Amino acid sequence: MVLSAAGAALGGLLFGFDTAVISGTTSALQARFGLSDGMLGFTVASALIGTVLGSLVAGAPADRFGRRAVMLAVAICYVVSSLGTGLAGSWGTLLAFRFLGGLAIGAASVVTPIYIAEVSPARFRGRLVALNQLNIVMGILIAFLSNYLIANLAPEQTAWRWMFGIVTLPSALFLAVSLLLPESPRWLAIHGRGPQALGVMKRLGFLDPTDELRHIQESEARLDRSIAPGLFQAAYARPVACAIAIAMFNQLSGINALLYYAPRVFELAGAGSDSALLQSIAIGGTNLVFTILAMFLIDRFGRKPLLYTGSILCGVALLLVGYQLESSDPDGTLILVGLLGFIAAFAVSQGAVIWVFISEVFPSAVRGKGQALGSTTHWVMAAAITWAFPVFAARVGGWVFAFFGAMMLLQFIWTWKAMPETNGVALEDMDLGSAQA
Repeated sequence: MVLSAAGAALGGLLFGFDTAVISGTTSALQARFGLSDGMLGFTVASALIGTVLGSLVAGAPADRFGRRAVMLAVAICYVVSSLGTGLAGSWGTLLAFRFLGGLAIGAASVVTPIYIAEVSPARFRGRLVALNQLNIVMGILIAFLSNYLIANLAPEQTAWRWMFGIVTLPSALFLAVSLLLPESPRWLAIHGRGPQALGVMKRLGFLDPTDELRHIQESEARLDRSIAPGLFQAAYARPVACAIAIAMFNQLSGINALLYYAPRVFELAGAGSDSALLQSIAIGGTNLVFTILAMFLIDRFGRKPLLYTGSILCGVALLLVGYQLESSDPDGTLILVGLLGFIAAFAVSQGAVIWVFISEVFPSAVRGKGQALGSTTHWVMAAAITWAFPVFAARVGGWVFAFFGAMMLLQFIWTWKAMPETNGVALEDMDLGSAQA
């Protein structure tokens, strides 16, 4: 069970690696292709545009052909994209392969959490789905570290190519691992392949596979008799609203703006380019440590308490950063402390909760579509903010971080008033009428 979840979560490592690796290439890309701030924003966002499409289309094939088949397709796209971006000879070629990589990221953000949730018993589900988030932040840290090492070892003219091309190695590993993963037992059971589902559950170490299979089949039979599996209907209005809201707040924190442009943010605070890359490693390391902490907290305390705490701490840290960047004598140390504080608070709250919550909040009949909706919302917001960030940062400076901080305080109110608690509720029993608000 743990090995299957960890293997699938390698898709998360690539998700994180590809998210952060471009942060070390932005200056070189501007110089190599003569890009304005707006064109640079589009270059960074091109992967996110692909991610939007990938998250939109992944749910239906995952429900029809299986979770494992889609993960194999994702792995192949990762390999091709990483080779193509590293070898790109023109801006258009770079955009095309960035877009392909984005398709893979979007599909992975839909399918991987579903797969892990469906191979995990309810008592371990939060921690095992959080493995995906752990691998995402590990990928981010590895990307920051890789960028720093390549910047110091490779020729300046080709360093950016090596930064992109090295993603081929973990991509090939994910492809190999995906070939060894079993299909989701819940998907097998839903598609009338009960004996295979039973065999997989035994291999995964479920305590009572026969009872689990019966529970899944009875749940699906009830759903088939009572409701057609369309997502946008009154019965699913609350989970739809919750998935959209948590995905929007995730990006309104400014997390991807920081991860994609971390060295540039540190340069705004007065750091040199080499120091900025090194400080980016501190961002990645903090993210990893507090994501590990979140794995131990998410099933013990639940989803809402983590978001309460994280919303307040993220808001305060971002307001501090905004104030310092706008002061006449900005303190680089306080800016670093504020950014590290934000990353720590985000990792232990929103970063860990979002994919667990979206993978839990929908009933089985529409889980693939619901996960796709949440992921698509997340990536639409990510693309918009990432594209606009360099332009707005140049025009309003630190006030952009003050805006992100205000959004986190608004997230606190939403968590308090509207978010249900899904901790410990079996996936087959997921009904927001029975979840504690």
